[in-house]
Amino acid sequence: MSKAPLHALTGFVATARTGNLSRAAEGLHLTVSALSHQIRGLEDRLGQRLFVRNARGVELTADGRQLFERIAPHFDAIEQALRPFRARRDDVLTLTLMPSFASSWLLPRLPGFLAAHPQIEINLQSTVERVDFERATDVDAGLRYGPGSWPGLVAVHLFDDWVTPVASPALVERLGRPTPKTLADFPLLGAPGGRWSEWFERIGATPPRRFVANFDDSETLHRAAVEGLGIALGRMTLARPMVEAGRLVMLFDERLPAQYAHYLVYPERTQAHAGLALFRDWVLGQARDYAQADIPTGSSSGHSADPTAPAAADAPPDAPPARGTPRPRRR
Repeated sequence: MSKAPLHALTGFVATARTGNLSRAAEGLHLTVSALSHQIRGLEDRLGQRLFVRNARGVELTADGRQLFERIAPHFDAIEQALRPFRARRDDVLTLTLMPSFASSWLLPRLPGFLAAHPQIEINLQSTVERVDFERATDVDAGLRYGPGSWPGLVAVHLFDDWVTPVASPALVERLGRPTPKTLADFPLLGAPGGRWSEWFERIGATPPRRFVANFDDSETLHRAAVEGLGIALGRMTLARPMVEAGRLVMLFDERLPAQYAHYLVYPERTQAHAGLALFRDWVLGQARDYAQADIPTGSSSGHSADPTAPAAADAPPDAPPARGTPRPRRR
């Protein structure tokens, strides 16, 4: 049997991954008829049927699945090996970040960067998954919320975060504004323990045994508070735009330092990226402005604290010493 041509195997892998001849052909810049011809030729060479049609496109036969499992990893390895050798454009910057941080903090500010640097093209990859920069060599940098130490990455501190109880104006109108003594009688969002326990300890009150609802992500938690489901211990980066828009109300002047802080991170391979250098200078300036800005609060609870001064006893061990202070780290 003669060797199967590489282009036919490429077409086979693309079709197997998409399950659709039209999408696979588009990705390979081929016509559907040309790709079909390649696959038929491959099937003739192997003497095996590789695909069968279904209602949505095509699917692998048992022989096709066996072939795919054997050769697809090698195509992935070739793709991975070639990535470092591709030409890098300093006018294209690819960033990864959480969707919640993109919508609440970066996107409202990003037009200013693009207006100041119209030659830069920004590609945002918003995902809840942490990107592996060693594998994702097309990603130049990221904005992360965390401890500030990630192996193989330079981490530049942007600003700290804070948590404080927030509620919808409708809930406050319906139930009134809580005091430290009455807060536990209100519907609270979250779970017993954790930061709520720290909050009640700070204000000298006893937490309730039961909470109204718990959520596994911060964005849904804040959304529930906006809808009036209960009082959330809101993280200010996410809650602040909602407070400024009148959709949430800060119930106390008191705040607690959040567990982590926000960082710009990037691998050593992108340190000389001209677009990243411009973005780094810009985002540090934005972070300083954000950290220094005062946030309007509701009426005082009688437990006021300087909102810009972190309490050392509550700060995480690796928390930066000052808000808004740029501090590169390499671990």
